[in-house]
Amino acid sequence: MKIILAQQNYHIGNFESNTQKIIAAIEEGKKQHADLMVFSELCICGYPPLDLLDFTNFIEKCNESIDMIRSHTQGIGVLIGTPSVNEKKEGKNLFNSAYLLYNNTIVDVVHKSLLPTYDVFDEYRYFEPAYAWHTMMFNGKKLAVTICEDIWNLGDNPLYRICPMDALIKEQPDVMINLSASPFDYTRIEERKAIIQANVAKYKIPLIYCNTVGSQTEIIFDGGSLVFDKDANLLKEGKYFEEDMLTVNFLDNGSFEEMSIATSKEISSVKWNPSVYDQHLHTDRIYDAIVLGVKDYFSKMGFKHAILGSSGGIDSAVTLAIACEALGNENVHALLLPSQYSTGHSVDDAVALSKKLGNPYDLIAIQPVFDAFMDQLKPIYKDLPFNLAEENIQARTRGNLLMAVANKFGYILLNTTNKSECATGYGTLYGDMAGGISVLGDVYKMQVYALANHINRNGEIIPQHIIDKAPSAELRPNQKDSDSLPDYSLLDAILYQYIERHHGSKEIIAMGFEKEMVERTLRLVNISEYKRNQFCPIIRVSPKAFGVGRRVPIVANYLS
Repeated sequence: MKIILAQQNYHIGNFESNTQKIIAAIEEGKKQHADLMVFSELCICGYPPLDLLDFTNFIEKCNESIDMIRSHTQGIGVLIGTPSVNEKKEGKNLFNSAYLLYNNTIVDVVHKSLLPTYDVFDEYRYFEPAYAWHTMMFNGKKLAVTICEDIWNLGDNPLYRICPMDALIKEQPDVMINLSASPFDYTRIEERKAIIQANVAKYKIPLIYCNTVGSQTEIIFDGGSLVFDKDANLLKEGKYFEEDMLTVNFLDNGSFEEMSIATSKEISSVKWNPSVYDQHLHTDRIYDAIVLGVKDYFSKMGFKHAILGSSGGIDSAVTLAIACEALGNENVHALLLPSQYSTGHSVDDAVALSKKLGNPYDLIAIQPVFDAFMDQLKPIYKDLPFNLAEENIQARTRGNLLMAVANKFGYILLNTTNKSECATGYGTLYGDMAGGISVLGDVYKMQVYALANHINRNGEIIPQHIIDKAPSAELRPNQKDSDSLPDYSLLDAILYQYIERHHGSKEIIAMGFEKEMVERTLRLVNISEYKRNQFCPIIRVSPKAFGVGRRVPIVANYLS
């Protein structure tokens, strides 16, 4: 039986595009004489559809798409993911389902059992879990079809009391097939392979795993679809961060024609969860993920042109280079906005970067605007000394100028704030925290430096001076970030333990970090929640990002 996995990039709610993409893959499968096509979880509507599932017409559109696809299944089996209606009065109105289509008919349907409600997931809000399981018969084979999370519980996950494959294996299936929408983070590839390998090791039958690819606002799906034989050898691995089609020939004896590309011993069975912050870990993956995130955000929203403030600093430099890679250098406008406190080399560095990248740029000095603000505020400020208020006026002046140009020409403002700044509140609301999408908001400061070196791996794109100089907001004379924050190498390590590892102050101090620094850092994180609550969407690349995957009360008074 020839099986083709179609790893595709869907657009949530764009039924015409999604349906045509699926049909095109089916027609290609027919040309290759495929017996069965496998698509990913909720491919009909795109994942995650969230509260769009509450609209009756949305579900009707899903059903119309299934009917269109069904008409193209003469002589070929198709496994697709879609929401389906729960006909019982009890429970939620919908299931997260997999349909088997063949010869223009719906042959069988199975529903997802394990509905994740952690991190970025909230599926139990919408779906009723399945409590009964059966294999699907196709082409003389028993298929144990599951959906994403259903294979992530092997009996050791306290979140779930059931394990669907434990029930399905009793029917002696020939192969496991999983339709997935597994989000990316920089540890996920190893963890995913370990989970799939563990399923094969436990049930002793092959596993075919089709994952989606593409960005849906904050969440990146990296693809990397997989095929394992019954001995847990890896036969096929889909491309990462792009669409792909994988073909395997499943034989009657339960093996495949294809040779393995990695043996079971070469694939780690350990779920990757780094205990210590490593700024260099999988920088290439992070870069590819963010490029895809920017590209899909613009294409799926119908935007073409971006703008950002280019300060001559490391964050804006990396953001600009990524945006040019994602959108084309001609579509990214840099605005240089020096203040009276900006150094000459900052402007020079920003100009040199744009010349190297070939993107358009303009320079607007902000001092005249700042002076106008101060003239108007003088009756209220009187002779009070210069402080944070004046610094924030400069940041908000820049934000206003960026948005003014963006509005005039139909650009979308890219935010350049990094995760270290976002965590500690080292940013100005309605100023440097403005933007339509945050490019680096899930990347710690030291990881930004790693990204800069990655961008320069084949030759200097980001001027070395930008990488080497001490970071500064340049909002007062001789200002350095280190005036307000601990050294970034220490700060990032503490933040990682608190945010990604969920360790409290006592645990972090026990690791050897200075007590006063830890408590101050954690306090900064906690009191800055109100700022993050007003922040733009952040492209997620870590196991725990600010935004949809981290829900903390704004008014909480808690320091762990």
